[in-house]
Amino acid sequence: MADTFDAVVIGGGPGGYNAAIRLGQLGLKTACIDKRGTFGGTCLNIGCIPSKALLHVSHLFDEAKNHLPRLGVKVAPELDLAAMMAHKTKVVAELTKGVEFLLKKAKSEAIVGEARITAPGRIAVKGKDGAVRNIETKHIIIATGSDVAALPGVTIDEQQIVSSTGALELKEVPKRLLVVGGGYIGLELGSVWRRLGSEVTVVEFLDRITPGLDGEIGKQFQRILQRQGMKFQLSTKVVGVQKTGGALTVTVEPAAGGAQQTIETDIMLVSIGRRPYADNLGLDDIGVKLDRRNRVITDMHYATNVPGIWAIGDCREGLMLAHKAEDEAVACAENIAGKSGHVNYDAIPAVVYTAPEVASVGKTEEELKAVGVAYKVGKFPFTANARAKTIAATDGFTKVIADAKTDRVLGVHIMSASAGEMIAEAALAIEFGASSEDIARTSHPHPTLSEAVRQAAMGVEGWTMQM
Repeated sequence: MADTFDAVVIGGGPGGYNAAIRLGQLGLKTACIDKRGTFGGTCLNIGCIPSKALLHVSHLFDEAKNHLPRLGVKVAPELDLAAMMAHKTKVVAELTKGVEFLLKKAKSEAIVGEARITAPGRIAVKGKDGAVRNIETKHIIIATGSDVAALPGVTIDEQQIVSSTGALELKEVPKRLLVVGGGYIGLELGSVWRRLGSEVTVVEFLDRITPGLDGEIGKQFQRILQRQGMKFQLSTKVVGVQKTGGALTVTVEPAAGGAQQTIETDIMLVSIGRRPYADNLGLDDIGVKLDRRNRVITDMHYATNVPGIWAIGDCREGLMLAHKAEDEAVACAENIAGKSGHVNYDAIPAVVYTAPEVASVGKTEEELKAVGVAYKVGKFPFTANARAKTIAATDGFTKVIADAKTDRVLGVHIMSASAGEMIAEAALAIEFGASSEDIARTSHPHPTLSEAVRQAAMGVEGWTMQM
């Protein structure tokens, strides 16, 4: 006898558990299936959350060691890596329990096991003990997330050659760390270990780091990271790696081909992106279509080509961001419940949690030029921001991009301390269709870093009021 539900979500990450919670709030009998054993997905267990814990603590260590003395505070910090890792583990444990509580509160059953769709509306869940539980449901939401993208010819052992998962669990600070990939994850984890004492080199196939960011922001961002001690080899690819004693010898060559060279390192972090996870779900058997990148194909309402089966988050098209998955989760759940769920993808922010942070929402100049949209730009440097001066955090600037005809805000890009917090104002402005003048004429408290957003908005029309 199969258990019956109105809706079942496969995957317990930010997309999955939020979909299950929202469905429960809307009165549907719901279950959320996850094979990990602890809910929260990659983000909570081995991604966003543990990395931010290490980023925060390593930043404090670096500040105490290298920056506080010039402000008149002389200390001699001592690194206790085990305690730092214990803090990270404690945070993850508390938050995973919190997710389970929220599911229970929404009357959504949390099921641990590996799910396979055997037919539309039917799921077989294999538990840890090997027992199979059969489930029938009207709706299935696929929210299985993504997995680490592999580097051809390189085997990740999570000891010396690590993914982001292994980079969060190192037992000691490596003397040398080679990061393959100049994206958000590689730069964040590279920053953690650089602050703690590693010599960090980043190898990137493209001719720039963080290719999704505004070009002007990306160039200054790289200069700041270099000034902090991070080294870069751009337009370069890894073609092989050998273990030589206790170290690694990594062979690289120009991306366009050319003379090879070797880099000696103790740890190599492979961080070249992520791939949608849609494996072993039975999708081929029931006819759910995937694209060439293994993403589940959906319409604008998150429905697949098979009635009653939906997909959200990293396993479908779009940015692989936890909050994007959360927004899609709510929209999909509401669509299933007969409401009108919708996500404005122009208002999805992205953040690099380095120091300084880099945050972005909306369009870049490069994107607007590519489609021929006329725009205006206002910029403001944090060297002229009073709050930034007082906290000795003047690296970076804010850029506001507005439509040349309507003044509607099209994109905002911030590089500074707390940029990840300030970007929410810009996301709200884009969501509500605000103009740059709307931001410019909105009072911001003084002295704050957020004033730089206002000043940049003023700059769109050329009336910046501060230095």
